[in-house]
Amino acid sequence: MNYQEARAFITEVSAKGSELGLESITNLLALLGNPQDELKFVHVAGTNGKGSVLAYMSTVLEKAGFLVGRYISPTLFSYREKIQVNREFISREEFAKAATKVAEAYAQMKEKAMSLPTVFEVETAVSFLYFQKMKCDLVLLEVGMGGRLDATNVIRTPVLTMVASVSMDHMEFLGNTLAEIAWNKAGIFKPGVPAVCAHQKPEAEEVIRQEAEKNKSSCIFVDTGRISEVRYGLEQQSFVYKDFGKVEISLAGAQQVENAALALEGIAALRAQGYEIPDVVLREGMKETSWLGRFSVIHKEPLLILDGAHNPDAALRLRESLETYFKNRKKYYIFGVFSDKEYDKIIEITAGLAEHIYTVETPDNPRALPAADLAEAVSRVNASVEAVGDIEDAVRKCFAKAQTDDVIIAFGSLSFLGEVRKAVEEN
Repeated sequence: MNYQEARAFITEVSAKGSELGLESITNLLALLGNPQDELKFVHVAGTNGKGSVLAYMSTVLEKAGFLVGRYISPTLFSYREKIQVNREFISREEFAKAATKVAEAYAQMKEKAMSLPTVFEVETAVSFLYFQKMKCDLVLLEVGMGGRLDATNVIRTPVLTMVASVSMDHMEFLGNTLAEIAWNKAGIFKPGVPAVCAHQKPEAEEVIRQEAEKNKSSCIFVDTGRISEVRYGLEQQSFVYKDFGKVEISLAGAQQVENAALALEGIAALRAQGYEIPDVVLREGMKETSWLGRFSVIHKEPLLILDGAHNPDAALRLRESLETYFKNRKKYYIFGVFSDKEYDKIIEITAGLAEHIYTVETPDNPRALPAADLAEAVSRVNASVEAVGDIEDAVRKCFAKAQTDDVIIAFGSLSFLGEVRKAVEEN
């Protein structure tokens, strides 16, 4: 298959939708020779912050001389972004080669009337084949949804497991309480494998600790009481954590200090296993890390910020950041979400801060909430709202309204932020 044919195969498989469970991915990987068994993984679950934590760690590890694979979802700017080695996206050619092997195994499963893998399982298999071929020293593996029954949990012995911030999301799959969701996330823990976790709400922490004990895993939580001397800034932030001393980061957003602290705990856990990561490399890597779509500034005068806040907990973090950085500045929103998200709560948390809100529909996604429906929900909190069909049109309208010292924030579903960036670049 060439790249276009490989993408057509992916589209065809997408028709199945989401399905949790490990039977199909286990069978698929067995037909491919279990490439994952030759790799070393850092496995990361969590509702918010996974991507940022892995961005810090991959930059630090790469600077320390390791060949680092990274598997992430969703993507913002390119389909191939989800599979990376040393921050380089998989090439079209390599994607096609790995997808061809997976398609052949998929056809065998179909022939034998076996339960067929979902698109995420197929993509996970493609990533394992590529990381194996590239002989990665470490693979930073991001859970797709939950953890316990996620396709990525087919791996047997990661070198480290991590749980970022846990909050309410994907309740139809993971459970309706924070404890149930935390139980699902902690399902990635493996016997004797160390775990490091973000600071959690008490009910989530209790479950995570219990699961770690069951697996006889050491479990370290970020100690927010030992984060001090925090200096917030849009281009650079700094803080002191434990014995790491002063750490500088370039990712903006109030939540990034805690994300960075979790990455530091992850690096410390790898050092304890013999991974050589010098202090100077650690500091340089943390400072150099970039991660678009997480309170990222893509335009100045007026400021335009992209943020992937798509659940209530992330919306609280977004509000905290807006109040920290832009307390007395007018704010204009471009807002789009999926219909299965708790958008009423997101609106409740964020809409009151806005001068005006443009609602948009996430393009090419059956889960997208129509802009008019979203505008109606927003109007219950903020009457200054307008449904705009086209993302480019929403960007133009915002620029026409906003003064140079105002702030435009595009947020909600990660999948439309790439369109916003494209519209800004083209206009």
